[in-house]
Amino acid sequence: MLNTNNNAARIKKEILVQIARMQLSGVLKEHPEEIEKIPAMIIPDGSQPIRNTIEEDRKIIRERILPRLGISVEGLDLNKPLAEYVTEAYNREKPTWPMLTMLESACNGCVKQHFFPTDACQACLARPCMMNCPKQAIEVTDRARIDPSKCINCGLCAQNCPYHAIVKTVVPCEEVCPVGAITKGADGRESIDYEKCIFCGKCMSNCPFSAMMDKAQLFDVIKHIMDGKRVVALYAPAIGAQFRAKIGQLEGALMEAGFNRVWEVAIGADITADKEAAEFAERMERGDKIMTTSCCPAYVRAVNIHVPELSPCISETKSPMIYTAELARKADPECITVFVGPCLAKRREGFDNDIIDYVLSVEEINALFEAKGIDVAKAESKTANYNPTVSGRNFAKTGGVAESVRLRLKDKSILRPFVINGLDKAGMKVLSSYGQMKAGVIPMAPDCPNLIEVMACEGGCIAGPAVITNPKLGNGLLTIYANAGSKPGEDGFPLKCDMDSVVEGEK
Repeated sequence: MLNTNNNAARIKKEILVQIARMQLSGVLKEHPEEIEKIPAMIIPDGSQPIRNTIEEDRKIIRERILPRLGISVEGLDLNKPLAEYVTEAYNREKPTWPMLTMLESACNGCVKQHFFPTDACQACLARPCMMNCPKQAIEVTDRARIDPSKCINCGLCAQNCPYHAIVKTVVPCEEVCPVGAITKGADGRESIDYEKCIFCGKCMSNCPFSAMMDKAQLFDVIKHIMDGKRVVALYAPAIGAQFRAKIGQLEGALMEAGFNRVWEVAIGADITADKEAAEFAERMERGDKIMTTSCCPAYVRAVNIHVPELSPCISETKSPMIYTAELARKADPECITVFVGPCLAKRREGFDNDIIDYVLSVEEINALFEAKGIDVAKAESKTANYNPTVSGRNFAKTGGVAESVRLRLKDKSILRPFVINGLDKAGMKVLSSYGQMKAGVIPMAPDCPNLIEVMACEGGCIAGPAVITNPKLGNGLLTIYANAGSKPGEDGFPLKCDMDSVVEGEK
């Protein structure tokens, strides 16, 4: 994943902030044509062009506005006034499919993967690149040269060069897609096969040109807030690690931003852990060999589409987002539920569940805070009546779900956990091996892991495709956040979350 500090992320944030400011001030409602001013705000006169000219940069910014309004760009008349798209966004009743959109004008049309020697080549005596090439595609004179008509891109030349002088170029979005859902068309541009896509968001967060774009839902949420609707925020544990704030300040900031009530999804994580522990014990007692966790929707989709042999092993327990939404709807049946997370896959899960109305990324909620001038670290603390456990909050990092299940087992000796830390291509191979074991193609050893936790993002949700904090820093902030306000001994069996008592406490 690209570092969170990059120009593409900056532009994305600035567009979101400008749209939110115009919407909050009422300008877009009364004068939607004002949105045409945003490209010049983002790329002012005198800027250093990213493409050829400032005018070309502004044209692409104009197109980037559409996904921030929640609109797909494929097949649209991009010369149509943006004001008409603003009106469409105001009249929209719910988010539209698909969740991702491909901005062709931004796509660099990256050349296909290949290897090439650089000036670091020393034309050495050993010449291991040439000696190990299975197709004799390399010739060495003053430096190594590769014949592209013979090269099969096996990479043995790069692996054997002691100077690392042979470089592999990749198509970033294709390279990071773990399931081969992105391919290059005849025009050199990329397209997404949504039948294969698991919505992990890796293409979006790794494209250096930000051509793969998620369709924001912030416009819709602000619209409901300004209409006086009862809009409820459900924030994921990973979000607590995105802001340098004390416990309760994020709740205060969200309420200052206009949300009617705030729920910490870590309470849903506690419910999930309770139920998954009970389910795991029951499955092992009846003779099942493997159970996998169910919290990561990108993983669940990856199994159901690409490793269906493992589908029966997925826990039937619902995710923390769903349990928390159930709590919110039990407390207020007419509320509008808005999940806030770092994840694209959760947006897909929201599309699949009527109990979730909208899913905002932390990028979007951060833009809302900036548009309203809210400093989370200075917000008034609004503490809830419930206190999630440390393990519930630790769902946000790799290993956290398995540990939460372990803590709740009466007989911990039955547990043999294994964690797949990130669903890249290697992670998919590991999943496939478990699928082959489940299908009986590969023998399953007696001591084979029986609880498999899978996180699509390496490091867990704190490294999701829409985070605003470097995952390493986020991990440290999560530790502080998870332990804040916790009670000694609260993490352990028997821990049971009573949904009725939680709702009653919040009334």
